[in-house]
Amino acid sequence: MNILGVNAYHGDSSAALVIDGELIAAAEEERFRRIKHWAGFPSQAIRYCLEEANLDLSDIDQIAINQNAKAHLWKKVAFLITNRPDLSFVFDRLKNKKKRINIEDEFLKEFPESQINAEIKYIEHHHAHLASAHLVSPFKKSVVVSVDGFGDFASTAWGLGNNNVLDIDNRIYFPHSLGIFYQAMTQYLGFPNYGDEYKIMGLAPYGEPKYLDKLRDVVKLKIDGSFELNLKYFLHHQKKVALEWENGSPNVGRLYSSALEELLQPARKKGEELSQYHKDIARSSQAMYEEAFFHLLKKLHDKYNLDTLTLAGGCAMNSVANGRVYENTPFKKLYVQSAAGDAGGAIGAAYAALKTKRFHMSHAYWGPQFNNDEIGKLLKEKEETIKEKKCSIRLIKSEQELLKETAQAISEGLIIGWFQGRMEWGPRALGNRSILADPTRSDIKDIINSKIKRRESFRPFAPSILKEHTKDWFEIDDNVPFMMQVYQVNKEKRTQVPAITHVDGSGRLQTVEKDKNERYWKLINSFREISGVPMLLNTSFNENEPVVCQPIEALNCFLRTNMDVLVMGDWIIRRQAQL
Repeated sequence: MNILGVNAYHGDSSAALVIDGELIAAAEEERFRRIKHWAGFPSQAIRYCLEEANLDLSDIDQIAINQNAKAHLWKKVAFLITNRPDLSFVFDRLKNKKKRINIEDEFLKEFPESQINAEIKYIEHHHAHLASAHLVSPFKKSVVVSVDGFGDFASTAWGLGNNNVLDIDNRIYFPHSLGIFYQAMTQYLGFPNYGDEYKIMGLAPYGEPKYLDKLRDVVKLKIDGSFELNLKYFLHHQKKVALEWENGSPNVGRLYSSALEELLQPARKKGEELSQYHKDIARSSQAMYEEAFFHLLKKLHDKYNLDTLTLAGGCAMNSVANGRVYENTPFKKLYVQSAAGDAGGAIGAAYAALKTKRFHMSHAYWGPQFNNDEIGKLLKEKEETIKEKKCSIRLIKSEQELLKETAQAISEGLIIGWFQGRMEWGPRALGNRSILADPTRSDIKDIINSKIKRRESFRPFAPSILKEHTKDWFEIDDNVPFMMQVYQVNKEKRTQVPAITHVDGSGRLQTVEKDKNERYWKLINSFREISGVPMLLNTSFNENEPVVCQPIEALNCFLRTNMDVLVMGDWIIRRQAQL
């Protein structure tokens, strides 16, 4: 059984291929289009998945789409009758529904050389999210929760996963959404772009939750564990606010009403300096989200009396809240896969359609890979340009020598572009498309920002640590392979690794196991042998663009920034000024 899972028309459109229950390939469309959070039909990601398995579209038995325009029809009708929104709101959603129904036309247009033999299955959005959490987790049984903005007229769903069976017990429907609350507060703080919520998480530790009481009037908690929005503070239920897109980068209109500015202060304007007030609002927003999130989780633990939890949906990308699950709820085990947001719906749709099998996703390396010959061919073609930039090119035939030289360069304060193996699935760089640096240097964050990333100074950088050393450095001894949880650095260790320790003493953790990414593990271990520190600073290999996918993108990023060394496969490109 060959199943192609697809996330289309949401942000982070993607595709995944499952053959006989085994995940073979998965990738987001943005990596190929080079447009962040690209939304629309993921034709290039689909082509990659098929090529990875040497299949044609005609070989696919089922195509599973992570949304169903017919889902919750009566809820939609009831909302329209009760609320009577702007007509443009209604027409926009009718247009989107028509597009969902005609998705087969998209396949025919993008793959004219192939015929479609597959049965097309439409999987309700949150069903796909829940499947992407439990059905690829290590747990036979788990409480499974999906929290996001909206999909198929719902924002939240929960139930019980038991082996390969999902029982969905309840949902929270439009217009109530924790994702919309958090996105509205992100916009209010002057970060308008789709996906900017992580900036609020980074800013929050600089503030205090002084405005939490006021935000409790914005998000109301209910006795059954659910929540609702005070709709006077929002616009999305009244007017057309784009939540689905045909092509390009997602762009969401303003979500908050003037009443929110009356409750708080006027929203931060473009270019306005971040004040302590803005930092306090960020902290208060995070605190309000966590209060509602943990309120739901506690009720679900009481209901199911089960200690294992799996999470999905865009809000499951809130790594700060995820890292506080153990201290704020009775759950003892947590799994969040590497593409917990809408991209992950492609995998969820595939496994929901399969029904008979599940799969443990223990690593995130499901994207394209390139061998030394392919990289060498590119370097030969670009040799003149590379030398004009005063860089040397060498092929290192000994892995031990390659790792030793790279680790030594890191220990000397150099910034390394690290391009290896299969590209990561999900938004995090996890050691195959990474920029690496020395976590012990207090100046390294400023160096990376000035040389490469050019991003806000308040945003933290993350650590990758050898799994077996985790408890020595962090207040947790758990497997966290996907950098989806934030935990506290041990107090006595914080001064030793200032580059990855956030202002509140935390770090967004990635644990690295030798059998999951042997070369990356060996590199970190080589650095440990030099420095005594079993971790590296790890940030995504990009510069205000999607994470690099192909060698040409890695090389271009290296050449246009002030990165010191680029390691692609066994090739080292090094700026001669640093020799």
